[in-house]
Order: sequence, then structure tokens, then C-alpha cells
Amino acid sequence: MASDLTVIVLAAGGGTRMRSKTAKVLHEIGGRSMVGHVLAAVQALEPGRVVAVVGHQRDQVGPHIQSLMPAVVLAVQEDQKGTGDAVRIAVEAAGTTSGTVLVAAGDTPLLRGESLRDFALEHEAAQCAVSVLSGVVDDPFGYGRIVRNDEGDVEAIIEENDATTDQRSIHEISSGILAFDAEFLTEALPKLDNDNAKGEYYLTDTVGLARDAGLTVGAFPIDDWMQTEGANDRVQLANLGRELNRRIVEQWMRDGVTVMDPDTTWIEADVSLAPDVILLPNTQLLGATVVGEDAVIGPDTSLKDCEIGAGARVVRTHGELAVVGNGASVGPYAYLRPGTELGGGGKIGTFVETKNAHIGAGAKVPHLSYVGDADIGEGTNIGAGTIVANYDGVNKHHTTVGKGAKTGANNTFVAPVTIGDGAMTGGGTVVRRDVPPGHLAVSGGPQRNLDRRAPRDQEATTMGEPGPDEGES
Repeated sequence: MASDLTVIVLAAGGGTRMRSKTAKVLHEIGGRSMVGHVLAAVQALEPGRVVAVVGHQRDQVGPHIQSLMPAVVLAVQEDQKGTGDAVRIAVEAAGTTSGTVLVAAGDTPLLRGESLRDFALEHEAAQCAVSVLSGVVDDPFGYGRIVRNDEGDVEAIIEENDATTDQRSIHEISSGILAFDAEFLTEALPKLDNDNAKGEYYLTDTVGLARDAGLTVGAFPIDDWMQTEGANDRVQLANLGRELNRRIVEQWMRDGVTVMDPDTTWIEADVSLAPDVILLPNTQLLGATVVGEDAVIGPDTSLKDCEIGAGARVVRTHGELAVVGNGASVGPYAYLRPGTELGGGGKIGTFVETKNAHIGAGAKVPHLSYVGDADIGEGTNIGAGTIVANYDGVNKHHTTVGKGAKTGANNTFVAPVTIGDGAMTGGGTVVRRDVPPGHLAVSGGPQRNLDRRAPRDQEATTMGEPGPDEGES
């Protein structure tokens, strides 16, 4: 798109039907806020200017929008007096505008950038003063109706509360997404009035002003009407969330990902999957998770902001901010906490929890262990039931296990401690001091078997056997 395109995003509404302390446009589906989805679509147009109108809970909404689009201009609508008033404030905040002005709502999370681009190009090609993105729906209740004359030209957009009975039977409706010639919009905004059922300034009244001036008005139906659907309550939000997920999952399948059960698979908008990934039932891929080719994820797995290498296998696992190397194996029933890094060909097994742990290539933590604030060297095997005791009640301390080490079952590493390359530890060892490379560490005395049976039982079973002073050890 040309650099003289200005986009206005309306995000000032209160959203009282959400019944939430969170502003309506900040409610999330698919890993992004609703307004975040809209801004992603807007960015695809590469506009010269973007103005976001904020009002209700602007202390939340404004910084969130700026975090997603630092160059955005924020315009404040103190009182919600309608879309016409909001756009007037936005135009004033933008300063001089030229070319095309596109107005979008901040609560339409299914909106796609290519749809906005096509609409803006159609508007410009038709040389319209004002255009509306419309749709034809079975149930138009609640929407503004597109009123056309006998020749099919757009004469007006009538809101539900102001429509006559005949007008309410019209099935072509306004999406609320409009495009304007900037010069016309600047002249039309001061002419809007609030003589209507809601007492608000309707942006759609610019259609009548354009018609009165003999200018061209366009309405361009979008085939995929759901892209323009908004969410006013949590029921609608959940419905849009399911639809968004269906679309995302279907697109990944078309791109070469195998999804065994689409109904139980959730993939958020910023996830990236390579071809030939296999997703098993009840898998959730969230945030900015990246999965390499031939990896198998699931079943019953949830990964957020994780990086999974090619050919890796992750089963019945919860992970966040973790990295799993190529060909590595995780689970079942593993918990990868932030800072976990598993090297290529390594293993984090059953009932293992890791945090800030760097586990080298080919190293294994097979089962029933906690590894936190630790470096585990390449090819090392950590015995079952191992605990890295990294917290002394005040500070966290680090444990280092070298390459090719083999530690016994039921060990406790009391950090800070270092176990050298090729070292070994015996079963049940509590490691409190460093173990030099190649050494074997053991703790505790030799095993002793103490007979604790009742004297009568002891007497009955020891007749004819030597007493303690006759050779018992």
C-alpha cells in the first residue's frame, strides 16, 4: 500500500458485557489480545500512519497497543460519543492526512491483512469518497443495514435502532470497517450530528453526506464475513476463539503438519511448525513455540514459548520457555520450567522436573528427579530419584556435573557443588563437596543389619546358631 494510507483503530469502548476488570479489546484468543490481532492485520498494509483511539481503561489499552506498535499515535476519546466523534479525534491527532483513511474496529480478531488490503485497493480503484466493507448474512439483527437504490448504488447505512421495518429486512450489513478519501472525511466530520436514537455521532452518516454532495459511495461485500465479527461478551469471545483455532489448525495441516485430532489440538497465532511435524491428541502449542520437522508432540502436551528440535519426541509434558534439541526425548509426565535446555539426543524422562538446567547432548535424566540451576555435561547419566538441592532458604546455588559422569540412584547434590568429568557417585549418596574427575563419591557408613524381633521369636530362631561373640558380624 502507498505511504499516504492512514489507519484508525477504534479501541475506546467500555465492553461492559465482558463483566471484567480487563478492557474488552485486551481479552485474548489465539495467544494475542483482540486488538493485537487487528494490529497484526493492519501492519500487513504497511500504512504511513496508524492512530489508535483509546478511552475506557486507557491506562491498560494505550501501553499495550504501544508495546505492539511503538510508532502508533494514541488519541484519547474522553467520553464515548460514537464512532464519528472517535474518528474526528483521531484525525486531529494524526495531523495532516492525505490519500486514504481506513477505519477498523479493535475487537475483530479474525480480521486478515489481505482482506483489508483488498478492500482499500477496491476503494481506491473505484475512486469512492467513502466505502464500507459489507457482508450478506442470514441474521442481520444488531447490525447497520446497507440501503441501496434501484440501481444498486449505496444510499445510506442505517443503524438497527433507527431502521424501519423494511430496512431491518435487509441482509447486507455494515462491518464497521470503512475507507475514506482523506479530504472528504476532513470536510464531512464537522457536519455529523447526533440526532438519532442513541444520541451519538455515527461515522456511517458520512455516506449520506457523500451522496448529497454527488460523490461516489461503495460497498464491497466480503465473502468471509466472520473476519469482521466482534466479541462483546465472553460467550462470543469463546466462539471466535474456537473458530480462530479451527482456521489456524486447518492452515497448518494444509502446510504439511499432521494433526491427529483437530478438535483437541490448540495452536496459537504466533506458533511456527515445520513440515512433517506430528501433533497427537490433546496438544496445546502456545505463545511463540517453534517445532522442527519430524518432531512428534503429544498426546496430552502443553508447550508455551518453547523450541523443539527436528525429530524430537515430547509426550505428556508441560513446558514453558524451554529448548529441546534435535532428536531428544521428553516425558511422559515431565515438567520443563523456564531456562531448561536439553541437548541433541538427550533425554528428560518420566516424572522429571527441570528449571534453569542445561543438559548436554546425549545426557539423560531418565526418571523421578529434580534438576534446577544446573549444568549437566554431554553423555552424562543422572540416576533415578536424584535431587539437586539448589536453594538454601535464602539464595539459589549452582550445580555442575561434567561430561560422561554416571551418578547413582537417590542422590542429593547439595549446591554449590561440582562433579567432574567421568566421575561416579554411589547409590544414596549425598554430595556436599566437589568430586574430582574420574573419582567415585560415596557417603554414609557400611550397611548393618540389626535384629529387632521380639526376644521369644529371636530365641526360637537362633537355637543352634552361633551367638554374636561366636562370629556374627
